Amino acid sequence: MKNPEQLRQKRDREVPRGVFNTHPLFVEEAKGALIKSVDGKEYIDFAGGIGVQNVGHCASRVVEAIKKQAEAYIHTCFHVAMYEPYLQLAKKLNEITPGNFPKKTMFANSGAEAVENAIKIARYYTGRSGVIAFENAFHGRTLLAMSLTSKVKPYKWGFGPFAPEVYRMPFAYCYRCSYGKTFPECGIHCAEALRDFFINQVSGDQVAAVITEPIQGEGGFIVPPKEYFAKVKEICEENGILFIMDEIQSGMGRTGYLFASEYFGIEPDIILTAKSLAAGLPLSAVTGKAEIMDAPHVGGLGGTYGGNPLSCAAALAVFDTIREEALLEKGRKLGQKVKAAFEIMKDKYQIIGEVRGLGPMLAIELVKDRKTKEPAPDKAKHLTRIAFEKGLIVLSCGNHGNVIRTLMPLSIERGHLEKGLAILDESFSKLN
Repeated sequence: MKNPEQLRQKRDREVPRGVFNTHPLFVEEAKGALIKSVDGKEYIDFAGGIGVQNVGHCASRVVEAIKKQAEAYIHTCFHVAMYEPYLQLAKKLNEITPGNFPKKTMFANSGAEAVENAIKIARYYTGRSGVIAFENAFHGRTLLAMSLTSKVKPYKWGFGPFAPEVYRMPFAYCYRCSYGKTFPECGIHCAEALRDFFINQVSGDQVAAVITEPIQGEGGFIVPPKEYFAKVKEICEENGILFIMDEIQSGMGRTGYLFASEYFGIEPDIILTAKSLAAGLPLSAVTGKAEIMDAPHVGGLGGTYGGNPLSCAAALAVFDTIREEALLEKGRKLGQKVKAAFEIMKDKYQIIGEVRGLGPMLAIELVKDRKTKEPAPDKAKHLTRIAFEKGLIVLSCGNHGNVIRTLMPLSIERGHLEKGLAILDESFSKLN
């Protein structure tokens, strides 16, 4: 058995402090929704590698697919020597992503790379440079992705200057409406505000794309009204602007739908996937209308590791797992159970201001006072520490850091789920 304190000291010596760690945990083994640490302790995982393990840690089909592919070839670079898993996975995404029109897919390594490539493609296709993103958005940590990301600390602070031609407008955050209005009486004012944005911020004919998460992830699991995106997309179409949906965290069944866009009835021009796409292996995808994806010249898109064979094989196994284990249906039932538990907690603890989410992509927003809605980030941070000490890994998020989110595997066993929820409830009772 290894000494975690010695490993922590080694980590501090060898790894920069900027690479953050939410918990003082070193992993020995992870299976399903359980993580075993090097000192023999076991934890229930409600974080899922930050939304990467929708099918569970070390899902059997994924592990076998990786082993089989590794025995054949590990890497050739698709630009040098092509291979079938890349084509198979591209075909799969072209078929199952929302939109009954011809599509094409390219692969990269991370969500941030998918975002950067999507903006490159949109700018090339439209001949325009402007991009509109939203408050509370998170799109990654590379230069352009970081520029699109909203929260300053810790993601952007000290790392400027940022990429130009990025414009930001309020999102449909009904609990904290930027316009001081109330849904549904507002008539989706935040979507209609895009028209005024073209007058006061940037002309519509200079905008290549609007990029958004269907449910904001790091921003606090913010779910807009169901009618919101239809109105935004309608305004985009009126102005020749591409609509890019970042489903990096919300995709692959996280909301009880394969893609959250399905819930909103939206067919994006370009849709982005990563995280749970390959169950832990580095892989992201940019899928879009064929004419848009074909716009850049030959050699304009690519990367050495994009669509690595092991990652593609893992992703194909993820789709098999979702289908064979009925994970979408399980996810919807999981969401119902977790939401019911959260609503009970809300009745018990005044610190909970709102319970929100879609399917099992759920969150609890903590406030000091329900009337003033003053955020309680210190309590959220304290709650995650208490839960960890009791054997539950759970994460906070939100621009104020006052939101507790759930990203447990969709395949989580009933006993582990109930124990995890009980720990969370008990942790709330210990807050002072």
